[in-house]
Amino acid sequence: MGKLSPYEILKRVEREGFERVWQGSAQYLPKPTRRIDFAAVKPSSPHPLPDLMQRMRLSFLKLGFMEVSNPIIVDEAEVYKQYGSEASVILDRCYYLATLPRPEIGLSKANCEEMKKRGVQLTKSKTVALKKVLRDYKKGRIDSDDFVEKIASSLNVSDSMATIILSEVFPEFAKLKPEPSSLTLRSHMTSSWFLTLQALQHKLELPIKLFSVGVRFRREQREDALHLRAHHAASCVVMDEEVDVRDGEEIMKACLEPLGFSSFRFEQKKTTSKYYAPQTEYEDFLFHPKKKEWIEIADHGLYSPIALARYDLEYPVLNLGIGIERVAMAMHNETDMRRLIHPQFYVETHLSDIEIAQMIKVDVEPQTELGLKVLKGIEFTGDKHAATSGPCEFLAYQEKLRERILRVYLYTPDVGAKLLGSAALNNIYVADGNVLGVREEKIEGTDILSRSALKKSANSGISYLHAVASLAAAKIEEAISSGIKNFEIRIKMAKRPSDVNIKIDEVARFYITSNKKRIKLGGPIFIGVRAEIVDDNLP
Repeated sequence: MGKLSPYEILKRVEREGFERVWQGSAQYLPKPTRRIDFAAVKPSSPHPLPDLMQRMRLSFLKLGFMEVSNPIIVDEAEVYKQYGSEASVILDRCYYLATLPRPEIGLSKANCEEMKKRGVQLTKSKTVALKKVLRDYKKGRIDSDDFVEKIASSLNVSDSMATIILSEVFPEFAKLKPEPSSLTLRSHMTSSWFLTLQALQHKLELPIKLFSVGVRFRREQREDALHLRAHHAASCVVMDEEVDVRDGEEIMKACLEPLGFSSFRFEQKKTTSKYYAPQTEYEDFLFHPKKKEWIEIADHGLYSPIALARYDLEYPVLNLGIGIERVAMAMHNETDMRRLIHPQFYVETHLSDIEIAQMIKVDVEPQTELGLKVLKGIEFTGDKHAATSGPCEFLAYQEKLRERILRVYLYTPDVGAKLLGSAALNNIYVADGNVLGVREEKIEGTDILSRSALKKSANSGISYLHAVASLAAAKIEEAISSGIKNFEIRIKMAKRPSDVNIKIDEVARFYITSNKKRIKLGGPIFIGVRAEIVDDNLP
């Protein structure tokens, strides 16, 4: 919301209420003066999970499988059909879906009075229209997304006012409580496979080979290194008159060997899930190089004839389900699934000295060829005469501009002082996360940075003199375009980056302060630049 801080926004919400602050929030939106150049943005980086999902898709397609999109929402009745007496245990791991009921709301005199207090001009036609909207909403004729818009249209008010009316005039909506349904989010891809096979068994020739890559939801008590509440599976089924459970091993190898895996282990489960036929369920393992142990990444088996019969499925079915996050862990040598899948929450940001140095920029820079010449002239003159005792003045740049002449001087008025202060020629380095302004030849013997540390540090390539000269050149450009004849700037003592026209990216600043590092850019600068734009009286 523009220049307001999050704290200020929340305080306003406490004082005025969410709806009223939201109604006026547009005035706080930024008013951009430039467009983002997306072509100039640094190269993007893919997330390892969808990248692996795509590779798994291609593996199944090469094996001749047809891709399908399995239902994500499954009624609990399907789980009972598939798991039998084991269903209650499975459902304990499922998320049930709940919905808000649509209340029966009439339009009372009190409601009308409350709307009038808020400036709504009620008429008989508006009242009739609003009653119809409330009735249609209750009967499901109006989608929730359109409800506010319909109220606004019926009363001829803004969407903002309609939202206020909804929350303040009809408090019934705020008191609604979710009501549970029998619908669940699938916890196993199997829950959907029975439905898909039932729909396709007489539409495709045998063998029917299907795969689906998608999300599963498990009501885990807690998330840990190997368990997430939402995770992904690359699952497949093969329906045929003769299908062997050992085919599951071959399919898994064919999918994972192209990814660089060669060590597999398959173990028959002693206790078989009820939707598998007895003694046909196997757990599949990969060797994790960093953990130096086998981790379970898949499960395969033959569906139970009883479960198949409940869906009128006439042929045996082999099922294989591969946990994509587990495979990604082994691929990327990661021991904690959370760090790999959700690094924004579980991985501490680390910036190298080089990365920080790349985030250090000159703030204000000249934009014209003339400005760049002035910048170079100031830098050259400063380097050449830095140690000259004052008072002194040196012509840094001169150029004829049509009927005028531009002269730029580097000067100091102080008796006995050098043309430039002792810190003016400092360069900006990043060493062990610290941003420091130092002169290489004066490093030895200081407590800021040793010469050996300097060799390991990252040089931003920016000196104080260059940054200040950039500012002076940009200001001279402005003076010329504004018709100003004299310009002067003098930087004395610097205490912060902005004092020497340096800008450090907010990401780098946050990292530096979070890790208790320092930004030490300052010292005696004493750079004086004077410019005069005079009429050219020469013949």
